[in-house]
Amino acid sequence: MLRISNLVKDYEVRSENIRVLDHIDLTVEDGEILGITGRSGSGKSTLLRIIRGVEPFQEGTIEVDGEVVAPDSGKEGERFLKNATAIHLQRNFGLWNGPAIENIIRKLNYLKMGHEALPYNDTSDYDDLFEEAMEYLKLVGLEHKALHSTNLLSGGEKQRVVIARQLAAKPRILLLDEPVTMTGPDTKQEVLDVIKSLRGKLNIPIIVVSHLPEIHAYLADRLIFLENGKIAAEGKPTEVLRNFLKDMKPKEGLPEPANKEVCIRTRSISKRYSIIRMGEVLNIKDFSLDVHRGEILAFIGSSGAGKTTLMKLMEGLVRPKSGTVEYLCGEEWVDVTQYSRKRMELRRIMSIMNQEFSMSPNSTVRDQIRFRLSMKRKGAIEYARDKAKEIGISDETLDSIYRLPDMPSEERDTFLREMNLPETIYSELFPSIPVTDVDSYAKPVFEALDLSLEVLDKTPYQISGGEHVRAFIALSLATSPQYLLLDEPFGDLDPVTLRDVTNSLKRINEQFNTTIVLVSHHMDFVREVAHRAVLIENGALVIDGEPTEVCKELINRSNAPYMEHSIEDLVEGN
Repeated sequence: MLRISNLVKDYEVRSENIRVLDHIDLTVEDGEILGITGRSGSGKSTLLRIIRGVEPFQEGTIEVDGEVVAPDSGKEGERFLKNATAIHLQRNFGLWNGPAIENIIRKLNYLKMGHEALPYNDTSDYDDLFEEAMEYLKLVGLEHKALHSTNLLSGGEKQRVVIARQLAAKPRILLLDEPVTMTGPDTKQEVLDVIKSLRGKLNIPIIVVSHLPEIHAYLADRLIFLENGKIAAEGKPTEVLRNFLKDMKPKEGLPEPANKEVCIRTRSISKRYSIIRMGEVLNIKDFSLDVHRGEILAFIGSSGAGKTTLMKLMEGLVRPKSGTVEYLCGEEWVDVTQYSRKRMELRRIMSIMNQEFSMSPNSTVRDQIRFRLSMKRKGAIEYARDKAKEIGISDETLDSIYRLPDMPSEERDTFLREMNLPETIYSELFPSIPVTDVDSYAKPVFEALDLSLEVLDKTPYQISGGEHVRAFIALSLATSPQYLLLDEPFGDLDPVTLRDVTNSLKRINEQFNTTIVLVSHHMDFVREVAHRAVLIENGALVIDGEPTEVCKELINRSNAPYMEHSIEDLVEGN
């Protein structure tokens, strides 16, 4: 049993004391699943980290099976909580490269030997560990991917490997922070059913933090709603969820595109990922698709279906084996998959937002928009070409440098290192615009996103989770791109905040005629925001049509009973 009494947590931010958790009292019985929900920034994840023993607290006690930890318990208390708990953190894809099962073997070896080195595979120890690790993969439904390399797993599959690693520690309390957020309906259902089964098999307290109402309605025995650091409601999940969703704003209308002009054409794209001895993992073959000017198009499908790979192909961040992805750039068609003198001009009018999007924590929003504007304002490419020629950088290398801000930071750093280029290369090639010029670019976008201009002079630490996401959208839109490509960047937003972002995207689409292509696992979001949805299976387009019908087909194919608890039903009390 877990009992938390009078728990208080304060953060000091820039000499200001902020109370994140305010005298929290809760109990979780053995074999009970407790759900915790609340707005972004309400303290849900902080509470889990405190229970985990990796975050200090100022007041109160944490009791696990009769043993009590207080703020003055020191390292011994931290060690006790770490040994008693296992946690799966949201967006945690930190896995070893190599076969998925080796991640579990490494964890088992750590528990046995104190390190995560792999034992030699010709020893009896390895065979025993392999067999035990396979059982944990079976618990999360991934035994068929045991020998697949983790870098080729989908986001949802990676999350299941992480959960399997946590189960290998045989915890007395299992903590799950958004365990199924970035997965498709079929994978969500599979993991949720695994969690339900663990309740009976392990008979330990399980705490699930999620902002998805349908998850709690399906999974939780009891639900807590955190608001402003306090428990605002506690009890039966459906009743607590109605309390949580009461502040959700109404849906705004979705404007229809002005015309049916094709502006993106994907023709006969092929890309195959395979693993030695294991056959094909993903095979995209002869994929073709048109996108119309001012349209919001959504890719949906199960985890591992190929949605993110298709998006990266359309972004020009992954090169296809064959085929083309052409965008209308001015009066010309430009293939984003191949180097040409015109491709930089195309990228100037494109903006990309990935799953792993992030803003620099120590720079103000103004400074980050200023950096983006310095690269994508009119005249920036011409100046950079002249400067690159002067310092001996080829146009093709400059083309690669130009796409780096749209890439994950790890890939960006790797490229700069391999090319032996300093980070200062940006300021050499793209001189900063005046600070005051940012306002004129930002104002119309901030108004459309319902963001105060005061956010410009704050760092990401000083704004809420919803403001953070909208500020990143503003960063992506400040240069007035014609094309906005979104790969599931809103997966960890609570539904109240997501409605705000959804309405903002509609306003952006209407006011700037921005063509938006997005990937999402959230059916409610897709039904609200998209003009058109495309269902992807095994890298192939299987249905292209009206979002409600396409989403319904995916739900039917996914056999996902948790989807019966829609947001609209919960709000209306059905």
